[in-house]
Amino acid sequence: MSKPPATYPAQLQILKDRGLIVPDEPFALHCLAHHNYYRLSAYRFPFTLPSQADRFQPGTTFDQIWDLYQFDRELRRLVIEGCKRVEISVRSRWAYEMGHQLGPLAYLENRHFGDPLIHARTLAKLYQEMDRSKEEFIKHHHHNLHMVWPPVWVLVEVASFGNVSSLLNQVNPPRLRQDVADTYNLDEKIFCSLFHHLGVVRNTAAHHSRLWNRRFVVTFQLPKKKPPYLRPNFSTCPLQGTGRERNIYNTLVLLVHLIQCIEPAGHWPQRLVSHLQTLDTALQPQMGCPANWERLPLWQPLVA
Repeated sequence: MSKPPATYPAQLQILKDRGLIVPDEPFALHCLAHHNYYRLSAYRFPFTLPSQADRFQPGTTFDQIWDLYQFDRELRRLVIEGCKRVEISVRSRWAYEMGHQLGPLAYLENRHFGDPLIHARTLAKLYQEMDRSKEEFIKHHHHNLHMVWPPVWVLVEVASFGNVSSLLNQVNPPRLRQDVADTYNLDEKIFCSLFHHLGVVRNTAAHHSRLWNRRFVVTFQLPKKKPPYLRPNFSTCPLQGTGRERNIYNTLVLLVHLIQCIEPAGHWPQRLVSHLQTLDTALQPQMGCPANWERLPLWQPLVA
């Protein structure tokens, strides 16, 4: 490779040569040392000229890039926290309905699932998760109760987001999926596609990847009928030739709805809104936010 590595001062000089104003160079060098040039440079694009990604708009400062980076970091933390609450709730509801309707070990029977191959692969992954687990309750079922596979309400405590999503999407009858989805006042097809999407979002955030303006390939179906209050809150307008429905905004609408179903008295939605309000209004459309989103029915009661 002919391109040599650049020192931190050289990296900063590249940014300055492209028109970036750096009021505090020691601070900027410190950020580059601890957060990697290419990680930070991904946040420069909202501040570059439309036809020149390597030229900053006049007056752009390093602090603007750093503030956006920090905004995204906190957004990831909030999204991970919200997804964890949803995951725990869905695992609990799925295990309850599975155990009561089909039996404690019915998750092992491929006749209860739509695709035998997908089901077999999921079981293989679940077994690996149990084998890696250090939880005492898993050891208890293996060694004391001599159970290779524990009952479903034990299994879900070590099952990953993705494997729970796979079992939920594949399980028959559909009535069981709907009984889980009813907890969140959603149609089962909508809910299953949303839960799968949230797994992708959670993994994106957990791997420290840029989240705030990401366009997701794995999306979900927007609710059209129930609950009726949700529909006016979605963004479906095209943005610069792309679909806003692929951005994080619509995901946040549904995540707030789910959290409100799970923890009606919780404060996570208000914390999310407070954080969203810290983002420059000129940048909010890049998240997929519609104009005046704070005045929409879902958000208005949450605005401080």
